[in-house]
Amino acid sequence: MLRRDDRANLLAKVPLFAGCSKKELSQIAAIADEMDFRKGKVLTRQGGPGREFFVLLEGGVDVERDGERISTLGVGDFFGEMGLLSQKPRSATVTTTSEARLLIITETNFMRLLRESPSISVKVLQAVADRAIAAGLN
Repeated sequence: MLRRDDRANLLAKVPLFAGCSKKELSQIAAIADEMDFRKGKVLTRQGGPGREFFVLLEGGVDVERDGERISTLGVGDFFGEMGLLSQKPRSATVTTTSEARLLIITETNFMRLLRESPSISVKVLQAVADRAIAAGLN
């Protein structure tokens, strides 16, 4: 199991949390659960609800859209962050390609944290706006 500081350091690399201070990252790390999964475990299913955000600590995953592999992710990569905010259906299916350990932040815990910590809310909204602008959605 990772210490909270180690979790916070991993979360600092996630663009959604890039503007957060060490204290704020520690708050986010406190709501992250560490879980192990077997090879072949479907973590998200395209079209399904987006209720968790994942950071890969060990192992790897394949990302598929419409049955075609579009990406392979490994240690330090993350996915599902937009599902925490948009409440839109998942855009891809993600399946473990080996035994894997992940940090997971649930929608319930994340929304509670945003309500309790306005400074984190503002920084997350700024990160989402920056991503939208970078994608030409402004």
